[in-house]
Amino acid sequence: MIITVLSIAAILYLALQLEDKVGVPSPVGLIALSFGFHLAFGDLFMLTGDPEHFAALVILLLPILLIGDSLELKVSDLKEHGISLFYLAVVAVTLSVVTALLIGDALFGQYNLSVAAIIMLFAMVLATDPVSVVSIFSNFDLPHRLKILCEGESLFNDATALIVFVFVGLYALDGGEITFAYVVQTSLVVVLGSALLGVLVGYIGLMAMKTTDNRIAELLVLILTGYGAFEISEHFYVILNLFGGHSHMHLSGILACIIATVTVHHVLSRAVVDGEKRLEKEAAELDRESAAHSTSRNIIHALVEKIKATVEERDRHLRTKEDVQLLAIVANTMLFVAMAEIIDMELLWRFKTEIIVMFLATTLIRAAMMAKFAFITNRTEKMANVNFRWWGVLTFAGIKGGLSVVMLMMIPSTFEHLEMFKAIVVGVIMLSTFIYSSVLIAIIGKNRTVFARELEEEGGHH
Repeated sequence: MIITVLSIAAILYLALQLEDKVGVPSPVGLIALSFGFHLAFGDLFMLTGDPEHFAALVILLLPILLIGDSLELKVSDLKEHGISLFYLAVVAVTLSVVTALLIGDALFGQYNLSVAAIIMLFAMVLATDPVSVVSIFSNFDLPHRLKILCEGESLFNDATALIVFVFVGLYALDGGEITFAYVVQTSLVVVLGSALLGVLVGYIGLMAMKTTDNRIAELLVLILTGYGAFEISEHFYVILNLFGGHSHMHLSGILACIIATVTVHHVLSRAVVDGEKRLEKEAAELDRESAAHSTSRNIIHALVEKIKATVEERDRHLRTKEDVQLLAIVANTMLFVAMAEIIDMELLWRFKTEIIVMFLATTLIRAAMMAKFAFITNRTEKMANVNFRWWGVLTFAGIKGGLSVVMLMMIPSTFEHLEMFKAIVVGVIMLSTFIYSSVLIAIIGKNRTVFARELEEEGGHH
């Protein structure tokens, strides 16, 4: 176990050094180093060893990754770009699945895949990895609107892909009838139910935070809030059954976790802004009192104490956010180390054609969806305009991640194409991590000056 901890720490350190010194994105460095360590040291350190345990690890670590990424979102940004994010995370995914159904037979005709199988396969490889996107963007000065579109889409895209996979793909595989009414009703119930639950759990977390001034306790409450929203949503049927509901329904843990974290972050951020205003007011009062001829020591002491309390509250919130980001980095490292352990090169080589076909197909579908998004945005004032540079960034920000493997593990073991699906999902994750990241960095690097100017026109850093 100590060898495992040492290995994870070493891999993370080397990946961060590669990012700082050479500019290699940490996700690329992490997966390359993890694979290298696994080849060099074999079974000396093992986190999971098989896809089933890897999926369990992803479920364990996914909420902390979502919490870390959700802390980058602001309610004001969601309001301003809500329509754009809805298109990217919901409409584009839905259209991509419809496209997949149209071309599925042409791509994998020899396997005679059912409608359910095609939906499941494409839903798994449409889910993006927000950690990789945020990690790459953190190294560059990009327009704030572009970052919100990419990072917000990568977060909410996961929720949509998982909903399509579970409530449409698996439902159809189990013999359920897919109708337009069923899809609409299920989507509305799951999305609205998850959002409402997330807000409720978020405010419960805020009430708990008011009971403490301890930074570690505040961090734990934030973690409990995110994980609590995730777990309650995934096991919502338990609550229904307690009240005699006799239901197997569950909501979207990903969406509930994101909403709960954004709710907490919004209120805390507003408190920080209000604290800054109070700080300015109290500092001005202190200046006036100090300059007065008859100065009261008690008044000055009271003002100093108020200023001190305001500064401490602001710093506590900011440090809590930094602590969550550190936990997210460690969790991400563990995921990449575990992913290296489940890579079966023989299986990948056997299905290399299918992997390449799926990778190219999903890349072209995503490029087409982003092009359509650019076409729409440039013809309405309600959405952020997308130029050719932004289209390139949006297209190659679709890096795949561990959630795809989680969905893979939900497929019944009796499914006849399970082995091929395993190879395709893992293969596409690896290809997208290396190829998308490289292209994304090349696009941003080539347009660095233009992006910096666009950021300046927005008002500088946010």
